[in-house]
Amino acid sequence: MRASVLSDWLAQRLDRGSAQPVYRQLHKLLQQAILSRELPAGARVPSSRLLAAELGIARNTVTQVYEQLVLEGYVTSATGRGTFVADTSPDEIVGSTEIGSMPARKNADLPGAVLPAGLVATNSQIVHGAQALATAAAGAIGANRVETAAHPQHPATRTLSARGTRLITGAGVSKRQGGAFMPGVPDVSRFPARVWTRLHNKYWRSLRPDLLTYAPGGGLALLRHVLADYLRTSRSVRCSPEQIIITTGIHQSIDLAVRLLSDPGDTIWTEDPCYWGVRSVLHVSGLNTRPIAVDSEGLNPSAGDFAAPPPRLMLVTPSHQYPLGMVMSLARRRMLLEYARQHQCWIIEDDYDSEFRYGSRPLASLQGLDTAGQVIYVGSFGKTLFPGLRVGYLVAPEALAESFATASAELYREGQLLQQAVLAEFIAEGHFTSHIRKMRALYGQRRQVLLDAVARRYGDALPAMGGDAGLHVVMQLPEGSDDRAVAEAALARNIVVRPLSGYYSSRERANPGLLIGYACVPDEEIGPAFDTLAGAIDTTLPAFV
Repeated sequence: MRASVLSDWLAQRLDRGSAQPVYRQLHKLLQQAILSRELPAGARVPSSRLLAAELGIARNTVTQVYEQLVLEGYVTSATGRGTFVADTSPDEIVGSTEIGSMPARKNADLPGAVLPAGLVATNSQIVHGAQALATAAAGAIGANRVETAAHPQHPATRTLSARGTRLITGAGVSKRQGGAFMPGVPDVSRFPARVWTRLHNKYWRSLRPDLLTYAPGGGLALLRHVLADYLRTSRSVRCSPEQIIITTGIHQSIDLAVRLLSDPGDTIWTEDPCYWGVRSVLHVSGLNTRPIAVDSEGLNPSAGDFAAPPPRLMLVTPSHQYPLGMVMSLARRRMLLEYARQHQCWIIEDDYDSEFRYGSRPLASLQGLDTAGQVIYVGSFGKTLFPGLRVGYLVAPEALAESFATASAELYREGQLLQQAVLAEFIAEGHFTSHIRKMRALYGQRRQVLLDAVARRYGDALPAMGGDAGLHVVMQLPEGSDDRAVAEAALARNIVVRPLSGYYSSRERANPGLLIGYACVPDEEIGPAFDTLAGAIDTTLPAFV
């Protein structure tokens, strides 16, 4: 911790004209900083000589304050080493004579609840510390307690909004982002880092200033051009470079489309089950989601769905339904396009995992079949290259391309132009398609190793499905079994799988199963890792296996 940062903060708050002695003010400010964890446990405080010099006060005053803080247990002092903040919890200040005897101060008199950035320890300490700071500074301990009605909670400690609560309670993100058998995670160890580094260094050696500023609306022109060529060739997407909007990934692409094409209260059809991240984006958007069941041909609206008022939007994964893995049939694609045309609906096509197919040739994208300009096509490089790249794209209808570019710049103030330039050359030089070919072969091999392991252990009792594309298979569990309990038991064994039931709109509609990712697991580790997973299954579901 820099002494100058602490000195500046203290100097701004010491009132030289106050009737309260400087000693009392300094003691109180340091006490509050320690209680709030803005001065974290173990932090070294400036020497009395240095702090006195920077504050322009007598060294004796600082020494006296430090000695009092030592007596109260806020700091410890070691000869020859210095003075350090003790590991003191807010509850331990009850015995302090200084705080309890100080008069309560009004909220307007409170020092800043958060110190300058140079003093901040961690986010959790800020939230916890702000609460303690407000309590201590208001004299809430002892006889001078201030009523909470007169002094509202600090904003950092107030409850979340209904929208925020819905987002947090329904969150599906995992703290683990790799290892056996985390779904949706590619093998980043096989990424051609040397090629990427060469291209990256090329730009750094002759860095253009325009690559260090905000991105123009829609993203870097070079990347939009090479992407348009790639999508036309590989996915039959009909677009010009101007229709491509560079984003940070699928979440942002969907968020942008939803904001521009719908209003709160509008209805959107979603597949059931569907990706939890999509549900989170839609929940905070204020849309009414209508979950639509899927069958072997993809999204399968019922007579009741068709009888209801038409939706404003539909969100589908036709190339590889996530998470079940089926491919939407050509007949079903044409049906959805015709329905959207008749009812003036928008379709958001998430072309998830279309690059990784291990059997039949992929069908053309839904957008490629669209003749009415009603499909918004979205994709990303998170699975094909590496998740940390955070580059995705959206193909807007031609008539709305300029609006999408303007809105993207207005809402998100995009940057990362250097990354976009490197990616554009990576694609243009053929490295992208070469990498996909290599990884498709590798993942296909790992997929087969996993399927063989499942078959050897369980045969037809617990079949695996959805493995013709993507980076995971779904292992079906017996009806009535608790897939969440199995996932928890597996995690206790250091195996990460996702319960299928968590992807459904409700437990009543859910089928039990496990999403088992194989992409990031070396071939030789798949068998032993699956044996460990099988142990969790057998222990948790003894009546079913």
